[in-house]
Amino acid sequence: MSSRRTTVVTGSLVMASFSAVLILSGTAGAEDEGPASSKGGKVVDAAPAGVKLTTTLPGKISVDNGSEKTAITATVKNEGSKDSGKIRLLVVGFDGLVVKNVEGCSAIPEKGLPEGSNSGFACPVDHLAAGASKSYAVDATFDLGKTGKICLPVQTGDGKKTFWQQGPVPFGTSNPSPDAPATPLLLGTDNEPAGPGGKELPKTGPARDLLPLGATGASLLAAGVAGMWWSQRRRPGAVEG
Repeated sequence: MSSRRTTVVTGSLVMASFSAVLILSGTAGAEDEGPASSKGGKVVDAAPAGVKLTTTLPGKISVDNGSEKTAITATVKNEGSKDSGKIRLLVVGFDGLVVKNVEGCSAIPEKGLPEGSNSGFACPVDHLAAGASKSYAVDATFDLGKTGKICLPVQTGDGKKTFWQQGPVPFGTSNPSPDAPATPLLLGTDNEPAGPGGKELPKTGPARDLLPLGATGASLLAAGVAGMWWSQRRRPGAVEG
């Protein structure tokens, strides 16, 4: 085989190997989020007969250790047998998790954010047919030196009732990866910063979970809509993720 032909064949093999790496890498990235979960979700106000609204979040997200950027998919579902009527989804960030943008949604003004939150977007879902779902691409940042939580309430279009609320539920890891390009975080896990000298974390445990949910009547929007969804009350038939 001539040297020229050897070079061409070798080059083809290298390109094939490179393409295979790209395909495998793309597949791995697509699977980073893992199975969707309704962990931390519960019914707040009873939905109309035949309507069953829930939400899901990815079981796993990945945070870039340099930019602190991450992407989250928030999904609202109608698992009932009837149309939902006009509803909306809120996507709210807490502590180290800051929601920067939600595709197709509007930012909640600072003075209208729920108590204890740092950011939020309101998504007009309108009507969700029986068995249908709608997903939203959420751009966020996560300060890995802190805990971080997200909350997904599903409300009537006017915000007067909340049929379902997932969270505030944490993302985090007990095994930080400071030297890696990115850190994987799991849903329902409190984050622990890497190494000595990290920022002090707030106290964890049952008492922690009561704080954000105890602020009943928090204003959700600038218009002054009452935030009944921010209570911790559990009703018979509550759904757990």
